[in-house]
Amino acid sequence: MKTPDNTTSPMRLMQAFAVCACALIIGACSTTKRIPEGEQLYTGIKKIQILPPEGDKVPEGVETQITEAISVPPNNAIFKSPKHRWPFPVGLWVYNNWDNPGKGLKHWLYDKLVSEPVLVSDVRPNIRTRMVDEILDNNGYFRGEASYEVLDQKDPKKAKINYTVHTGPAYTLDSIQFLPDTCLLNHLIDSLAVGDPYLVRGERYSTDSLSAVRTRITNHLRNRGFYFFRPDYIEYLADSLNNPLKIDLRMMLANNIPAPMLARYTTGDITVYAFRNKGGGTPDTIVTSRGTLIQMMPSKLRHQLIPECVTFRKGKIFSVRDMNRTQTRLARLGIFNAININVEPDSAFADRKLNVVVNCTFDTPLEATIELNASSKSNSYIGPGVLFGITNRNIFGGGEQFNVTLTGNYEWQTGKGKSSVFNSYEVGISTSLAVPRLLAPGFIRRRNRNLNWTRFSLDFNILNRPHYFKMAQFNFSFNYDWQSSRYSSHTLTPFKLTYTNLLHTTHAFDSITGANPAIALSFRSQYIPQLSYSYMYDRAFDRDNAITWQLSVQEAGNLFWSVYELCGKHGEKEFLGTPFSQFIKASTQLVYNRRLWGDNWLVGRVAVGAAHAYGNAKEVPYAEQFYVGGANSIRAFTVRSLGPGSYRPPEDVRDSYFDQTGTFKFEMNLEYRFPIIGPLHGAVFLDAGNVWLLKNDPLRPGGQLRASSFLRDIALGTGAGLRFDIGMLVLRGDLGIGIHAPYHTGHGGYYNMESFKKSLAFHLAIGYPF
Repeated sequence: MKTPDNTTSPMRLMQAFAVCACALIIGACSTTKRIPEGEQLYTGIKKIQILPPEGDKVPEGVETQITEAISVPPNNAIFKSPKHRWPFPVGLWVYNNWDNPGKGLKHWLYDKLVSEPVLVSDVRPNIRTRMVDEILDNNGYFRGEASYEVLDQKDPKKAKINYTVHTGPAYTLDSIQFLPDTCLLNHLIDSLAVGDPYLVRGERYSTDSLSAVRTRITNHLRNRGFYFFRPDYIEYLADSLNNPLKIDLRMMLANNIPAPMLARYTTGDITVYAFRNKGGGTPDTIVTSRGTLIQMMPSKLRHQLIPECVTFRKGKIFSVRDMNRTQTRLARLGIFNAININVEPDSAFADRKLNVVVNCTFDTPLEATIELNASSKSNSYIGPGVLFGITNRNIFGGGEQFNVTLTGNYEWQTGKGKSSVFNSYEVGISTSLAVPRLLAPGFIRRRNRNLNWTRFSLDFNILNRPHYFKMAQFNFSFNYDWQSSRYSSHTLTPFKLTYTNLLHTTHAFDSITGANPAIALSFRSQYIPQLSYSYMYDRAFDRDNAITWQLSVQEAGNLFWSVYELCGKHGEKEFLGTPFSQFIKASTQLVYNRRLWGDNWLVGRVAVGAAHAYGNAKEVPYAEQFYVGGANSIRAFTVRSLGPGSYRPPEDVRDSYFDQTGTFKFEMNLEYRFPIIGPLHGAVFLDAGNVWLLKNDPLRPGGQLRASSFLRDIALGTGAGLRFDIGMLVLRGDLGIGIHAPYHTGHGGYYNMESFKKSLAFHLAIGYPF
């Protein structure tokens, strides 16, 4: 009796792969073997020529529409490019040289590898040129014409396509006739149309622009009570016969529009339903100042929470803006998984009232998150990290969010002969409570159309650096987040208390701090009572210009110091037996974005910061000092490897980075961002900056800020990078190249890098640097 052959499946797999490999090798040169007679394989676009009359320029939007209409990617296109292809057309090789087995593993491989050929007849260039003609007409180029040419390749079964578009002159608007001013609706439409930036003499005729005008007018009308008005109720009559290259435009209302669709409505009854996540329950009806709340019990909800989010008012002119604001406010609470707002006419349109019904369904209150990460640092530390958090998004029934997060990071050092098995780690726990309203005096100006927050947080973590120290840190703070205008947001932290305790130090760390009292003072166990305020102005002026300005000011210890002074306590002051720090710190950053053309941007940043210790402290705490370098700073240098000033640590402690911080920071960045193909973008950049000390430290020579050496102390680097931008996520890789180091490198001249190889620094990061 023969035993079963357990090697059959692996043998079949190997045979299938062998057959596939042989088929590819034998027929690798043929990608047209099975192209039908009379057909040609489409290999992409050779050239697209868009030719306006001499002296004219085709608008960017029109050029984009034309290009999109004729851009068909061929087989094995690079990121769906119509012109560029990968060199190895595996899918075509399989299609032309491998018969479909019909079933089994070979069939599975065939389906995974095969690619149906894109034929010239599939592209249908004749239809695409007609599409271009229509695009030209819609954009005012009524005399334009598009044509194509099929270009045979060396293999007659392959062909590329050339497209040529002669736009002709553009027609512009001449006279514009609006609606007769016979009723309120016509009057409003006319007033909106007269003020529209497009409806002026000399603008190029464009059906898209005319459609946008209708949409803008409709949006305004729907916010003024005309809820049922639609854009297609407005029609245009265009006449091009009176004057050459001119359009006489007439605006009119469509015929046979039902009267209720043109009527103006006020807000009627407002009813809000709060449904349980699991369904069911007993209705509990509560009458509030902003409508009726029907809550399915049992459920946890502060009765005034939902009415506070409802912007409708009974008897007020109905506005779609109120619908959007109500939807946004309810969604920002984070306690509902479904929010629907329905509008119902009262008494079959007779009363010209619209009743509002808001249906909200509670989400599950608990949410868990887990994050895993890995790090590799320039000081040869590598290791994993984990974050686990639990959030209750409605702990007290008022949309309050309570969060508990556990974090842990473990690192070990490689390549330096270290024998320690248990190396560097950091563990911590943080809790926070966020209340969706300002628990603050009314004099703080706030924007009610946005959700404002009061946050309390409590953190504790332990940081262990086995070759240097073990430190524990405790934080408690509460702050207010609010918006005072569309572009301005604020964060005020009335109180934050940080306690740092150096639990253990090594002989190596003691040697470093013993030799430098300033560093020792910045690492000592201490309390840091703080008050801080930050402001952000974020505004896009138009499609081509935007700025973001941030300002942050914080002080520490002044309140404690004042109380002790009033009580007669002079000299060094302690809180619970431990000194507290006293300093002031400010920083600001300005980012400017300028579109050059298309998707090409020039982005610049300037950042300045200063910190000064006084009174009860001689040094600013280490965690509050500034540093530069790394993926989001001066990318030609690693993080904390520059400064202060021209100081450079001794070779044996360079990896510690303890003393490469400062109390003054200046940084400038300039980056040119451009598209390459599809979601792949490129950038070239120039970074400059450093940190300095405001007070002289004899043990860090060259570190003090001085006007005579300021320019010489600025590190300069350039480089290039790639960004893979898929919208919600940006993966970034930057290669920095050092040009000038502020410290002595043994080389003279402005370019003083030790070698080109040592001047390189590569950074892999998520998101843009600024």
